[in-house]
Amino acid sequence: MAFDRSDTKTDAAPILCLDQVEVIYPNGTVALQPTTVDFEDGELTVLLGPSGAGKSTLLRTLNLLVRPTSGAVLSREIGTLDATQSIRAHRRDTAMIFQQHQLIGRMGAMHNVLLSRLGRHSFWRTLVGFSEEERRLALECLTRVGLFEKALTRCDSLSGGQQQRVGIARALAQEPKMILADEPVASLDPASSERVLNVLRSICKEDRIPVIVSLHQLDYAKAFADRIIGLAGGQIVFDGPPTQLSETVLTQIYGSTGQDAT
Repeated sequence: MAFDRSDTKTDAAPILCLDQVEVIYPNGTVALQPTTVDFEDGELTVLLGPSGAGKSTLLRTLNLLVRPTSGAVLSREIGTLDATQSIRAHRRDTAMIFQQHQLIGRMGAMHNVLLSRLGRHSFWRTLVGFSEEERRLALECLTRVGLFEKALTRCDSLSGGQQQRVGIARALAQEPKMILADEPVASLDPASSERVLNVLRSICKEDRIPVIVSLHQLDYAKAFADRIIGLAGGQIVFDGPPTQLSETVLTQIYGSTGQDAT
């Protein structure tokens, strides 16, 4: 199914496009049917759908953690992402936030944030350590997520919500042009979930970069998204603003009236 978003697009070219991208895993599972979709600056997009719908596959295709079986991923600044050098350059500009926080527990929050700078330096440069400018950047990023006072606190002593915000600060310190978040609130309580999503939305709007988040929770998608992409059976069945999420659309996504979405 094709979707026409011409009435909502800006004059600027999309920052990233998938062109007829298909993903078939080695066991023969078709995780993503041929998909064409683009993403624009300053837009928070939620990938919504049940387990196995293709959300994580689509998200991870955007930075080539999952390689397309066919089709192409196109970057506005780099071009077709099909070579090691172009993929590496794209990943430097694309921050990834995971459900599991992927922090080093014995290290402080600021040190974990600084680790995102390693990809900006050569091996020999990393032996010198981080510059004063980078340390200031890490503190600024922690301040933006409300954790300045936790800069020297070991991450394994922080709450789950605080750890996820450290993960967001680490993503910010990468100075990305796009942020991808794979089920970032799946293990958090409602209050922590809302705070994390509020932080992501603020970053999206203040920095004018696309933030693309996969979620299970329909209420959060409606509350925080500018755009929702609904997936079912490895294909996009809806692409539009939250206000257009009708019962008919939810039936397409979930195979019911949507009561299974939490």
